[in-house]
Amino acid sequence: MAPAVCRTLLGLALYTGSLFAVSGATFLYHDYCIIGAGPAGLQAAYFLQQAGRNYIVFERSHAPGSFFALYPRHRKLISINKQYTGKSNSEFNLRHDWNSLLSHDRRLLFRHYSRDFFPSADTMVRYLEDFASLLKLQVQYNTAIIHVTLEKNEQAWNGHYFLLTDQDRKNYKCSSLLVAAGMWVPNVVNFPGSEYVEGYETVSINPEDFAGQTVLILGRGNSAFETAENILGVTNFIHMVSRSRVRLSWATHYVGDLRAINNGLLDTYQLKSLDGLLEGDLEDLAIVKDKKGKLHITLRFYLENRNISAGIDSITLPQDELDNFATRAPYDRVIRCLGWKFDFSIYNRSLGLMPGKGNIKKYPQIKPSYESRGTQGLFILGTASHSVDFRKSAGGFIHGFRYTTRAVHRLLENRHHGVPWPSTVYPITQLTNSIIKRVNEASGLYQMFSVLADIILLRENATAFEYLEEYPVGVLAELEMQTGRKARNGLFVIIMEYGRNFSGADKDVFYYNRAVGEAQHAWQSNFLHPVIYYYKHLPTERGMKLRPPDWPLPRPDAIHHIVEDFLTDWTAPNAHILPLRRFLENCLSTDLRNFFAESCFLFAFTRQKLPPFCQQGYLRMQGLVGSQELRHHAVQAGLLQDYTHTDLLGDRPPASHDGSQEQLMRDHVIPVRPLQHLVNAKDEL
Repeated sequence: MAPAVCRTLLGLALYTGSLFAVSGATFLYHDYCIIGAGPAGLQAAYFLQQAGRNYIVFERSHAPGSFFALYPRHRKLISINKQYTGKSNSEFNLRHDWNSLLSHDRRLLFRHYSRDFFPSADTMVRYLEDFASLLKLQVQYNTAIIHVTLEKNEQAWNGHYFLLTDQDRKNYKCSSLLVAAGMWVPNVVNFPGSEYVEGYETVSINPEDFAGQTVLILGRGNSAFETAENILGVTNFIHMVSRSRVRLSWATHYVGDLRAINNGLLDTYQLKSLDGLLEGDLEDLAIVKDKKGKLHITLRFYLENRNISAGIDSITLPQDELDNFATRAPYDRVIRCLGWKFDFSIYNRSLGLMPGKGNIKKYPQIKPSYESRGTQGLFILGTASHSVDFRKSAGGFIHGFRYTTRAVHRLLENRHHGVPWPSTVYPITQLTNSIIKRVNEASGLYQMFSVLADIILLRENATAFEYLEEYPVGVLAELEMQTGRKARNGLFVIIMEYGRNFSGADKDVFYYNRAVGEAQHAWQSNFLHPVIYYYKHLPTERGMKLRPPDWPLPRPDAIHHIVEDFLTDWTAPNAHILPLRRFLENCLSTDLRNFFAESCFLFAFTRQKLPPFCQQGYLRMQGLVGSQELRHHAVQAGLLQDYTHTDLLGDRPPASHDGSQEQLMRDHVIPVRPLQHLVNAKDEL
């Protein structure tokens, strides 16, 4: 459907919605409904409010951030809150602030709420309350949405409205539905004896309750290790069992894997202090309780055709056949720490909101644009949208989804309100500088590596370019439709990537000579670094589907890696900037260097085509602005005489001059000696 038609239908929908309210109809209408006032819901509300849109946020609790009011149970977040970076650039500092939401209010930076590197969850609750109240976001508290369905309607832009019902049977209607309810339903594995298992959400957090006990923990994520860390010093020993091996975040570069702050049990396991880790499928387990209340681990097939209630003496245990069975010792407690999943129960089948497959089955199926695969106008935000980049990037965490939420808002602004994706047009001479600035400052590119990218759209004859920030690369083929911008003359895509063979659970990320320092070997860079893709034409849907495995984008016409940098500071003239500029020049068949006016003057007589800098500057009489530093350089190069000790105004001493040296340069014509030499153009940057 054409964007203009969509906007017309949306206008009719809004008009009809206002009639609902005037006539006192059952349904209260809003253009946008947001379910959940957690970080993602509040972030979406902020962008909608800034744009002046009609929206409402439904929150089941009496305050925002209800998940953080309960979890993590031991109250320490694992999202870093770095107070100091040595830089004052606010965008750069967000790279190391994993808790703040995006807003114009500098008071709402998380560093003003806590100085702890790993802050308390209680601080996050207070922060979210302030975010909602100070920005006056439209949140309707104590409203639990218990059912969502579709109503077919030809006046709606996509042929339907979303109908929502709360716990008091009040009804709401909206054109677009943004689900930001998070992942809060505990993952539960049912097996014989699972009724004896305590859940992470209810188990005691008082270490004294575990004194002298033997504990088995089911799971191997941060919640499991967080629980173990809390009781490590008071238990006899702790065993931990899970289907998969432990994944360390510093090895996988995935922040959802085990963080170092929680991995004390790995020390006690590897340093022979009784605790241990085991691998096994939890669905194959069974738990039998003896007369003393001790819990024995056995295997499900031992219980086939057996009556558990008959007592443990009638049940065969693994140690009866294998006397060194690893979990032969009985346990006092078994704790389930298996994470969370999305609540599908409130969504009617008419929405087509289905679980994913494989290791993302706990998430709803969505497109790379974060829109549901089953229903237009239904978007998943926040933690529940992590299926797009599960185990790849940070989209399931605040420091990632604050940017994907902004991307969704920009898509909606273009789709419904005809507001194109924000962009800035620069002359082609600023191409290198624009890229260097963004890769050194941008937080969205840095946190959502391989998912969000900056797009540079070239103008005709490559005389200028249009810069779009943080666009989802998964829908690159739809760029013109999704952004309202045209890509007719080629484009560059700037993205951040790790080396493809660097990280992983089985990789040694600390091996000798792991870093690459030479620009000619930049393509072998292992650590996070910028990669620039060049396409003569916008990639197609087919090209996106046929892209090489593990590539975020289709094979380009040209590609350039900026060599990794230990300081993540890509400003070295020879290692970073010069190779990038030469790559851009080769793609565009032009010269992107800057020149002094004298060089441009010479080129005007010796070249058929002047470099863009001379065309857009010198020939338009936009020469270099005079300054003391520039004058000093010209004197040293022999291009100007040194008039420091010459009184240009007559007999008055220098101290009596009314203006500064810079003023003199502007007010007086300074005779220039004939050029003694001209710096070779190839040596100029």
